[in-house]
Order: sequence, then structure tokens, then C-alpha cells
Amino acid sequence: MIINVLMLMMAVSVVGIIRNRNLFGVIVLSGIYSFLMATVLVAMDAVDVAMTEAAVGAGISTVLLLGALYLGKSEEAHPPNKPFLPLLVSMSVGGMLIYGTLGLPEFSDPKAPIHMHVVPRYLNELKQEVDVPNVVTAVLASYRGYDTLGETTVVFTAGAGVVALLRRRRKGRKT
Repeated sequence: MIINVLMLMMAVSVVGIIRNRNLFGVIVLSGIYSFLMATVLVAMDAVDVAMTEAAVGAGISTVLLLGALYLGKSEEAHPPNKPFLPLLVSMSVGGMLIYGTLGLPEFSDPKAPIHMHVVPRYLNELKQEVDVPNVVTAVLASYRGYDTLGETTVVFTAGAGVVALLRRRRKGRKT
């Protein structure tokens, strides 16, 4: 029940983001959306992912976007023409993603393949293979180490790109 209410609030914030032309309002609504998403993740018992969403999605992203807004204009420019091609591409990708989820097992299905093969292996062989007492830490650091390293690299590269763009913009204003 609570997840449905949160999802409805997220949908309302998305509509507000789409309709708003004031970029400050868009940034605030994006932060609200991230906090609502973090709350949904807590309700789904994914506390580690919720903390990451709250820190990166609502915290760092909001601060970086506010910094970029300070250096730029506060109103979104009107597009010179109707952007039907991007809308068509977005709807096509969204349709393919939804179609891809149709073959997934039901949410929390105990007979899902992950619960039959992967989870028992992690829980039973964790002590012998990794010797880390926390299952989540062991999975993220050992079994998914390259994936975690890749995610960290992407976040670092995005942050470095934003810093480079903000520095370039600031230098352009001085001259």
C-alpha cells in the first residue's frame, strides 16, 4: 500500500518535471523524486541501494545541478521545432524495456531461478570462498567486484566531466 502511494507521488513529481520550464523547480522536483525512490527502496528492503540513491541521486546530483544552474540561465530555452523524433525514440525504448520485463518471474517468487541457484550458493559457500561476515559486502566486493569498480568509474567520470564543464563555463564568463 505504501509503495503504491510513493509511486503515485513519484509520478506526480515526474509530471511536474516535464511541465516545468523553471530549471530551479526541475532540480527541486528531481531531488524530491530521488528521495521518494530511496523511500521505495527502503520499503522493498534494499537499504544499501536506498542509501546510494539518497546520497547520489538526491544529494550530490542536486548540489551539482544547482551549481550548474548558478552558472547558467534559470529558464529552459524553447525548442525551435517540435521534437517528435526524440519522443518516438524514447517511447520505443520504453516499450522495448517493458516488453523485456514480461518474461521475468513474479516479484518475490520463491521458485525464481535466482532463489534456486544463486542465493543458496552465496549463503552456503560465502564463508569458505570470501571469509567476509556480511553477505551484501561480500557479494558487492568479491563476486561483483568488477561491476562495482565499473559503477565507481562511471560516477567518477561523470563528476570529473561536470567539474570540467563548470570550470570552462566560469572561465568563459570572466573574459
